[in-house]
Parts: sequence; C-alpha cells; structure tokens
Amino acid sequence: MLRRLSAFQPGDELWIPGAYISFPIPWLHWLLTTAALGEETLASASSSSDSDTGGASPPPRKKHRASAAEGAGEPGASTGTVGLSAVVLGLSSTTHPQASSAIYFNRNIVSNLGTNMQSNGSGQGPDSDLSCLNNAQNGESSSAGGAHSNGLISSTNNGNSGGTNNVAATGPGSGSSTASGSDVGSMKKKKRLTQSEEDVIRLIGQHLHGLGLNQTVDLLMQESGCRLEHPSATKFRNHIMEGEWDKAENDLNELKALMHSPNAIVRMKFLLLQQKYLEFLEDGKVLEALQVLRGELTPLKYNTDRIHALSGYLMCSHAEDLRAKAEWEGKGAASRCRLLDKLQTFLPPSVMLPPRRLQTLLRQAVEQQRDRCLYHNTRLDSSLDSVSLLLDHVCSRKQFPCYTQQILTEHCNEVWFCKFSNDGTKLATGSKDTTVIIWEVEPDTQQLKLLKTLEGHAYGVSYLAWSPDDAYLVACGPDDCSELWLWNVQTGELRTKMTQSHEDSLTSVAWNPDGKRFVTGGQRGQFYQCDLDGNLLDSWEGVRVQCLWCLADGKTVLASDTHQRIRGYNFEDLTDRNIVQEDHPIMSFTVSRNGRLALLNVATQGVHLWDLQDRVLVRKYQGVTQGFYTIHSCFGGHNEDFIASGSEDHKVYIWHRRGELPIAELTGHTRTVNCVSWNPTHPGLLASASDDGTVRIWGPAPFQDGQEPDGLHESSSGMDS
Repeated sequence: MLRRLSAFQPGDELWIPGAYISFPIPWLHWLLTTAALGEETLASASSSSDSDTGGASPPPRKKHRASAAEGAGEPGASTGTVGLSAVVLGLSSTTHPQASSAIYFNRNIVSNLGTNMQSNGSGQGPDSDLSCLNNAQNGESSSAGGAHSNGLISSTNNGNSGGTNNVAATGPGSGSSTASGSDVGSMKKKKRLTQSEEDVIRLIGQHLHGLGLNQTVDLLMQESGCRLEHPSATKFRNHIMEGEWDKAENDLNELKALMHSPNAIVRMKFLLLQQKYLEFLEDGKVLEALQVLRGELTPLKYNTDRIHALSGYLMCSHAEDLRAKAEWEGKGAASRCRLLDKLQTFLPPSVMLPPRRLQTLLRQAVEQQRDRCLYHNTRLDSSLDSVSLLLDHVCSRKQFPCYTQQILTEHCNEVWFCKFSNDGTKLATGSKDTTVIIWEVEPDTQQLKLLKTLEGHAYGVSYLAWSPDDAYLVACGPDDCSELWLWNVQTGELRTKMTQSHEDSLTSVAWNPDGKRFVTGGQRGQFYQCDLDGNLLDSWEGVRVQCLWCLADGKTVLASDTHQRIRGYNFEDLTDRNIVQEDHPIMSFTVSRNGRLALLNVATQGVHLWDLQDRVLVRKYQGVTQGFYTIHSCFGGHNEDFIASGSEDHKVYIWHRRGELPIAELTGHTRTVNCVSWNPTHPGLLASASDDGTVRIWGPAPFQDGQEPDGLHESSSGMDS
C-alpha cells in the first residue's frame, strides 16, 4: 500500500496499517529531509525538529570518518540518493533528480522497524542504540551507519561512494547500500545476573551435561557469562574419568586452596588411591597395586580398617571375585562416576556442583508437595519419571477411604473391636454376642467375605490381638472376664483357654515380637507373661492395667494404668520407668510401627499424640467426642501419615498426623463407634465397629464424577509443620 507524504499535516501522527505504530509527523519529516536532501547534518536536522515540535531533540549521534571518495566530493555524489534513515525505514525516492520527489513507504519494512523501535523505546531517549552519521556538507554525499539495540548493524551508503559494508539494507527501488561496521555504535549492556540466576544456569548446565549436550552447555555458559565449575575442578573431573591418577593427585593440590576444610584432602586422596589400587588389581598388575597399598595408602594413616580389607583383595583369584568382595562395579565409567560423586561432597558448590543437584532439588520439591497434600495416601515411585513436573501434586479426596464400600451385619449385638491382620488379608471382629468373626479380604475387589466364626466367649469379646505371623489370634473379654482364648486362625481350633484366677481380670493382651510369648492383664492389679500353651513365665504385681503393648526390643512392655500414665516394664532386669503422664484416665493406646509415637484416647479429652522417645505431648486432635467409654484409635495410611478414631457422636474422624483439625468426618453409624482399624497393606481400606451392631468398610469413591453420597463431611485442616 502506497501513501504520499504530502497528505499529512505538521503535528499529525502517521499510523501505518499492519505495523501497529505511530510516528509524530515532525520526527518523520526530520528523518525524510535528512535522507532525501542530504544538505544538512544530523545535528542541524535535530535542531530543526526540536523547533518544530517543541519537544526534546533526538539523541546525539556519533560521527564516522568519511571515505576518501566522500571527502573529495566526487561529482554527482549527492543526486538521487537516500540516507540511512530512509533505507532503514524502507523509504525510497523516485528516479527523478529533484529533492521534492514523491517518497513512498514500504509497508513491510516499516512494520519490522516499528517492532524493534517499540522494544527499544521507539528509538528515542538516551538509551537508543541507533547511531547515525552524515559527513556530507555543501551538497556532498552523505553516508550513515548504526547499531540497533538487538545487536544488528544497519547501514546505508550512497551509490557513488567507494565505501565497504558489513550489512546491507534494501528498499524498493533503492538498491543496496553499505557501510563499515567495525566501530558502529555501542552494544546494549548485558543485564547483570543475580546469584540465584547464576545458580539456576549452572544447575541447568550440569543437567544438560549429564544428558551429553555438551555443545549446548558451552553455548549457555558463553552467552550467560557463567562458569559451570572451577577450571581446576574440570581438570580434576577429566583426569579421573580418563584414569590419569597421578594428574588427578596433582589437581588435589590446586583444589586444596579452594576448600573450606583442607583436612578433607586426606579423605579425598584416600578414595582416589583406593580406586587406583582396585583398578591395578583388576588388570592383574599386582606389583603396582601392592606399591599403591604400601607406598601411598598406608602412609596416609587414615581408615586402617579399610586398608586391612583392601589388602585382603590381593588374594582374589579373578576379577569377578574382586568385584564381589569389594562391592565394586569394576574398572570403567560407572565406578569412576561413583568415585566422583563421593569426591564432590568434599568440594564447595562454587567449585563443583553436588552430583545431580537439579534432580535432587526437584525430587525434594515433589516430596514436599506430597507431604503437604492432605489426601496423599499411595505408595508412589520416588523417581521423577513417575510424576509430571509441569503440575503441582494434588490428590483428590475421592481417592481417600471416606466412602462406605460394605456394611457387615453378621454380628447380632454391639461390636466392640475390630483389627486387620498384619498382612492385611484378614479382619477379625469381636462382639458382645460372644463371637469372633474372621473375614477374608478379596485381593482384587477388596471386598470382605466371612471366613470363620469363633464361638464360646461367655462374656463377649472386647479386645483382639494377632500374632506377628498371623497364625494365632488372642481374644479377651470385658472387665469382669477372667478368661483368655488363643485360637489357631488356619484351623479355627482353640489352642489355649487360659485363666489365672476366677477373681482375675484379663482385658488386654499384647504379643512379644518373637511370636512365642504374650503379655496379658487387667484392672485387678497384675499382668502376666505367658507362652503359647498358657504357661505363666513371669508376672508383675501391683499394676492395674488398662492397655498393653510390647516394644520391638522384645524386653520392654508398655502398660497404661489407673494412675493416668504409661510406664515401661522390663522383665529381664525388673526395672520400670515413667514414660507418659496425662491428667485424665487413658482409656486405650496404640504405638506406631517404628515404636516412636503413641496414640492415646484420653477420657473427656479426645485423642493425643505422644513422642515416646522424647516423652513429650506432640499434638491434641480436635473434633472427637470421648467420654469414659473405651474407644480404640489407630495409625494408618501410607507411611502411617493418618490417624483415625471412633467417637461417641457416632462418627469416624480422620486427621492428617501433622494437623489438629480433622480432614474428614465419616457418618453412617447410628451409635458409638468403638474401634477403627486401618489395613496395613491396603492404605485405602478402613474398618469401623459400632454399638449399632455393624462393621463398616470404608474405601475410595466408587464413582468418578457427580454429587457425593451421604456419609461424608469434609473439614478443612491447616497442617502444622
């Protein structure tokens, strides 16, 4: 599209379709006059523009030395020419010799220039890098050249000058024009990178280097001005990977001055010489290996036990035997990379980055997101390949065991207790109806079906305990029960029915980790240690027991008593010590798998979490209604990150272990929920037993979308760190 300049008036703005830019007409007039007439210098044209617009003058321009031809004022040098501004803008004049010839715009070139000018402040102001020059005076030829802020060189030259050029710019009818680009204008200064930006570039460079994109890394470091690692570290790395051990030792001396702990140089040298020694042995160079052992490793006087082990490898008959005994990958890139990983731990990150640092940071970020996810309850692969780094980690509540999957109604009275087996394949439930029912968990559907019914518990069943191998099940009754039943789970036969005295009370039981002993007791003032045949092995008098637990050491028994405390009792040295002290009665408690945490149901207070090692109260969980009924809570979910408890308000409450407020309240039972049990191998399976005579099995939502069914109330929870 062509437009004639005469159509515009001074003070108007020129809008160019397709370019999305506008020029004040006096500024454009200054450019065109300078380019077409060639009668004034840029400085005088700038002054003229200021007087017309009343605004600020264009930025000062640097002058170039005119070529020999221009200085001589060759004939015809000023006729029919277009200066720098006209060529850059895509302007051209007709072949008519008059300076008043019609000037036309090349729409596409102006559009391109407009984009560049917009990104650089429209080419105006003190930061503009568009440098122009004009050496023509008194009708002589003009020449101009400049460097744009994007680093490209723009230049013009009249057709009769003898100048050379680096970059040519063309416009319709104007031909090509050239100029020298050796010292044209100033390049825009690079932005100074912050420390964090440099760190990110180095991390990316290390990751790309690990992928083998070395040329990309070189280009990244060159353009950013950063350094991936210290040159001494680079030499050190290369010498190790090439097996040049003497040179690598010399590199250690250079690195010593860069280390925060120069004493670490001995440990680094030891690792280096150990690799050298093993490679000599694998190559069959026994004498050389012996020299390294005696003359280099031993004088270090470091880790003599390891030196003794290394000396034993001299007796290995072949390379496979050596690699097996030394737990070593053998000579090659794999073992040398592992050596580098160990050596890098001694060097400051400014010298050499820790191995796979970017992957480590990303993995930590993913793990932190998982830890802070309220409903994360799955065992995921720890590698980054199993997740998307493009999205935040979010688990849906529909994947959490908040929905009733099954209601078990085979009991005909209150259900007092429920407990999944250690392998998660069975569920045992005890009831006031004097029966114990063992249910089998279908591995595919995770539905429960009745497996066995164990009868004959005259007082009802208030507590159950699986043996460590799930071969036996012990059943206890309420407070007035003096009997205990030991059942063979596979056959359904009663192995032992035990009683010490008709006036005794056996209301709680716990298995020793060896599976050959158990402890039992009640509120009549003593508890006992027995074998599988019910024979009394030991007893502890004067303790009114509410609940029992055996620790993993096989020696210590934890017992909550009527003094609102939990004490530890050692049957081997006959000592006891106080561990937990509450202000209200402890109705029941359970211990985490690692033995570190204890979960207490405290009368009128609810659920408390204690650290058994530090002996401190960690957290009080809110929401549950706990009076003086015995309610059993549990740890559960992936990594035991969750806590569940029944309640006297007919609900099941679930908390994340680090948050005091419940993340879910499960409704459906119509009377007090006495006990909950979380499946240890299926994190999405939860059971609850209630006085309403039913056992409910909770699992993930059986649907994908749509309205949630009744039985779930979500609660917001802010997790504590």
